[in-house]
Amino acid sequence: MVDASAAGTIRIGDTTVPRMGFGAMRLPGPGVWGPPADRDEAIRVVRRAVECGVRLIDTAWYYGMDVANGIVAEALRPYPDDLLLVTKLGGARRDDGSWFAALTPDELRAGNARDRRVLGVDTVPVTHLRWMDTDATTFDEALGTMIAMRDEGLIGHVGLSNVSADQLDAALSRTPIVSVSNQFGLSQREDAGTLARCTAEGIAYLPFFPLGAGGDTSATDNALARVAARHGASPAQIVLAWMLALSPSVVAIPGTSKVAHLEENLAAAGIGLTAADIAELEA
Repeated sequence: MVDASAAGTIRIGDTTVPRMGFGAMRLPGPGVWGPPADRDEAIRVVRRAVECGVRLIDTAWYYGMDVANGIVAEALRPYPDDLLLVTKLGGARRDDGSWFAALTPDELRAGNARDRRVLGVDTVPVTHLRWMDTDATTFDEALGTMIAMRDEGLIGHVGLSNVSADQLDAALSRTPIVSVSNQFGLSQREDAGTLARCTAEGIAYLPFFPLGAGGDTSATDNALARVAARHGASPAQIVLAWMLALSPSVVAIPGTSKVAHLEENLAAAGIGLTAADIAELEA
């Protein structure tokens, strides 16, 4: 039985969850746009994740334009009491599927309203402010809107996404931050400073694109292959195991639209890398 709790646990806000979660970004169709080819399979994926002990689901209204949220809701409502839904605000999609910043107070509030309506909740437990450079507003103003929505009970706790260590420090000077979701992986470790700051503060760190934005692991393919062979695992499983070994603050959130791939991802929670494995991967 694949068990997400093999990754250990972390407390985020009011909830303790396994450090192996599920990212809903791959539930919609190609390009994170429109419905999936097999909606029934996507629903089975979400249900199977929870059956395997996953208690953190990372999603967003602009994943497929309400598609990911709708699948999560259909699969799991009424939600388990110990399930932590994590959403993000700050992005949006044009009719052609392209992305743009949506960080003004009205845009953030409209996104929160969509999250709550489609997920079927009065309060979203955790919502990340997903920062994108824009002339329409400032980080400080956007954070202020998030704090106001938390104080109004529309979200439970504030998190951050795609932010620098300086932005994290600026946010912490104003309000508690329970989680940060930034890009981090073997081939892109520039955010190590933010991860270290999260570790020191006990803030959950949810890395996205651990294999690189395009799945490019060329710089580490040979090491990955060697370590994977020693453990009888796939390279992707080794990357996930490496992420979990980095810090007790890391929460892995691999995503997929296939049950078999889900179970493969979750099995990485049980892979124990040695210090020699980690040194080889990071060389």
